[in-house]
Amino acid sequence: MKRKLAFTLLLAVGITFSHAQLVSPDRENVRGGEMTIQPITHATLVLSYNKKNIYVDPTGGATAFTGLAAPDIILVTDIHGDHFDPKTIEAINTSKAVLVVPQAVADKLPATMEKTKVIILNNGDKTMQQSIGITAVPMYNLPEAADAFHTKGRGNGYVLSIGGKNVYISGDTEDIPEMRSLKDIDFAFVCMNLPYTMDVSQAASGVLAFKPKVVYPYHYRGQDVNTFKTVVNSGDASIDVRLRNWYPAAQKS
Repeated sequence: MKRKLAFTLLLAVGITFSHAQLVSPDRENVRGGEMTIQPITHATLVLSYNKKNIYVDPTGGATAFTGLAAPDIILVTDIHGDHFDPKTIEAINTSKAVLVVPQAVADKLPATMEKTKVIILNNGDKTMQQSIGITAVPMYNLPEAADAFHTKGRGNGYVLSIGGKNVYISGDTEDIPEMRSLKDIDFAFVCMNLPYTMDVSQAASGVLAFKPKVVYPYHYRGQDVNTFKTVVNSGDASIDVRLRNWYPAAQKS
């Protein structure tokens, strides 16, 4: 019953984000140019490189992306409403976009998107799109259970190769062995919120295991990211923990 109630709440909040002004992006020098990291809200972000734009879990309607160029690649991690919002995908300009999704998401794509190119990746699959390498990696809850919010194999985290840098997007996961064993990650986006994924302690433990150069806590509604930063840097001061505002509308209200 608790899982059903929590899932209902997740769907309710996943598609009702307010459209606040975008926070300032981060800009990183990478091979061949600059990579821009633009937080949008909760689990949604945009990465830009060499005039190519990667929308990750686009939600919030077209107005959430006002002022940003149309996507060349759209990544979707899972079927839940705070990651997969068909109305947003239909609203934004996808005329030149490739959708990279797990099978469970592909099965739910609207019929109106039949002309959009869709690449289906299972955990472990790889593809090269727009000179950007994309590897699908597992994301799931522990302990594994048939009624878990996120079962192994249904959704994807992603590791992107952009300008010689490796970017990890966790999606909804706990500190699973596959995350803890990641190597050579330059930028990581790591989720933390209960009861859907993991708490601050688990997230920090996972990060200290795979040691990205830079980590952004995201998808953190209700969690203390300052404590996350303290725990991570107490374990490894060399990890750049970047706290950004992923909930600007909530902060203004």
